Amino acid sequence: MKKIILIFGAALMLCACANKIEKAVLAVDVPKQEIRKARGFRTDIPLDSIRLSDPCILADKATGMYYMTGTGGRLWKSSDLARWEGPYHVAMTDSSSWMGPHPQIWAAELHQHNGKYYYFATFTNNATKIDTVAGNVIPRRASHVLVSDTPEGPYLPMADDTYLPAHMPTLDGTFWIDTDGKPYMVYCGEWLQNLNGTMEKIELKADLSGSIGEGKVLFRASDSPWSREKVDGKDVPNRVTDGPWLFRTGTGRLGMIWTSWIYNVYTQGVAYSTSGTLDGPWVHEPDPITPPNFGHGMLFQDLSGQWLMSVHSHRDVGHYIRIPHLFKVDLSGDKLVVGERYIP
Repeated sequence: MKKIILIFGAALMLCACANKIEKAVLAVDVPKQEIRKARGFRTDIPLDSIRLSDPCILADKATGMYYMTGTGGRLWKSSDLARWEGPYHVAMTDSSSWMGPHPQIWAAELHQHNGKYYYFATFTNNATKIDTVAGNVIPRRASHVLVSDTPEGPYLPMADDTYLPAHMPTLDGTFWIDTDGKPYMVYCGEWLQNLNGTMEKIELKADLSGSIGEGKVLFRASDSPWSREKVDGKDVPNRVTDGPWLFRTGTGRLGMIWTSWIYNVYTQGVAYSTSGTLDGPWVHEPDPITPPNFGHGMLFQDLSGQWLMSVHSHRDVGHYIRIPHLFKVDLSGDKLVVGERYIP
């Protein structure tokens, strides 16, 4: 019975990943290193007409534009957050690398750093299998970084073709400069292999072209006081860690929003580091930070300086429908406060 319940639980959580898989657009191996319009390209698109998981928005002062990406690795751009143009193919991968010719892309992010633009994303090569756990075959999947001179790309590989260990599936890498002045990738160790998802960090080279040393676990899915699933008929913390994003409050407190599940409800919570550094310890707020079925968020300031949270809504109608949304947020105090929906 225990094995049956474990397999059932795994099947339920695989559904959480299935949307990323079925919606993922394959990366483009383009020798000419040029961006091009993707299928379904349109102009003057309302934000809520775009179907996109894990939306990440870069507000670029140099161009006066907003650039949005996410699962699928495509890019949209806008001058006002309300109307968008896209999608464009912008991720250029090396078919001779571990990714293979057509990797799937999950949870892409855009970060500006030292005059360059960086594309943090999860790449999956389904042709390479690295493990089988509880009946689940696990493909080669890892967080990785591409680079561009401009926010609209194209984003190209750098010196190192591997940032994280090949034997473990990792995902949803994000970027942070810690108090030691060093750059880090914060990422998830996938629950499908370790059965208790992790949140980890690894130091990056100064130009972000590779990693230094080994990863370190910051916390585990089981540390969450708010996530839930049933295992062996008992309520326990959910095993999924997903979508980290780091921020500082107005008082200088280091926080992290991240996403998991309450049974079948996609849910986002927040944790704070008591040391003010990535090393923590991390203390989790007891309640979710956003309404039910909103998650995988990120924070940014719009071009007028207003703080916003970008998330996607999650609806199951036999398949997942995920749509980008914006919320107002207040970071002026000691905690992140999520306000009302923001309609640009």
